[in-house]
Amino acid sequence: MAYILEHIQDPVKEHLKLVVQTFNQTIKSKIPLLNIVIYYLLKSKGKQMRPLFVLLSAQAVAPITERTYRAATLIELLHTASLVHDDVVDDSQKRRGFFSINAIWKNKIAVLLGDYLLARGLLLSVEYEDFDLLKIVSGAVKDMSEGELLQIEKARRLNITEEIYFEIISKKTASLIEACCATGVASVSNDTELINRFKTFGLYVGIAFQIKDDLLDYSNSSTIGKPAAIDIKEKKLTLPLIYTLNKSSWLQKKQILYIVKHQNTDAIKVAELMDYVVKQGGIEYAHQKMQYYKEKAIETLLPIMDSIAKQKLIELVHFTIERKK
Repeated sequence: MAYILEHIQDPVKEHLKLVVQTFNQTIKSKIPLLNIVIYYLLKSKGKQMRPLFVLLSAQAVAPITERTYRAATLIELLHTASLVHDDVVDDSQKRRGFFSINAIWKNKIAVLLGDYLLARGLLLSVEYEDFDLLKIVSGAVKDMSEGELLQIEKARRLNITEEIYFEIISKKTASLIEACCATGVASVSNDTELINRFKTFGLYVGIAFQIKDDLLDYSNSSTIGKPAAIDIKEKKLTLPLIYTLNKSSWLQKKQILYIVKHQNTDAIKVAELMDYVVKQGGIEYAHQKMQYYKEKAIETLLPIMDSIAKQKLIELVHFTIERKK
């Protein structure tokens, strides 16, 4: 069955429009240069998946409120700021087919834009006294930063174990989806057990989402909108490669790590390594792990009363691991 994002959005389509309005109003500035950069940024916005997690999580337990719009806006501000900062850290020149902010306006403006977006999120929460939502999102910011730094530390030594890998992606990627689901529920309910259940749901979805990204790196780049083997070129040890390393002899490990460390820009060597990972079952192993976390996410929602929102959340889980890019 093909899961289409537009169909998943149907129950909250009008709410999504209001989130976009809230977001756009929140980031307006009196500084002309900032508004020009923001206008460009808005043209390259993505699929709105994270606000969708917020809205559907809220609607699965109670009617959506104004607080839900603010929760989704807060998440989008954080996410957008993190993308702008990531492009600076990674020296990325493109984002979703558009030139990145730092590619056009250089690093200084890109960093300041990211800071501005984070500040707007803080002010939005303080203005409406949404301190519970701010606490959840601040925890995600901390985790994302720690995850990124842990990955940088381990990449230098190329000694990432599977346990460390899952710690990194839980913090770097899953923490934000955790925050989406937790803030969504917190915006309409003060039931701590319910909030934590949706936070756990977000964790499992986020892990599956990142493993899917790992697998996309081994796909045809023409279909996924990003260069193939970008992770190897950036010296990132992802799950398929970690599994392959664990299965390899001492000499094979040494050869693999040499390619990642010293020949990661050699197209032929990288292609040979990717082919070896496939033959050693690295892709299949990662796929099984992704399916495991997908099922764990869906199981977490079983006690929640059946509704259209719950069904669409489950469909969104399927979409995250079946997407082509």
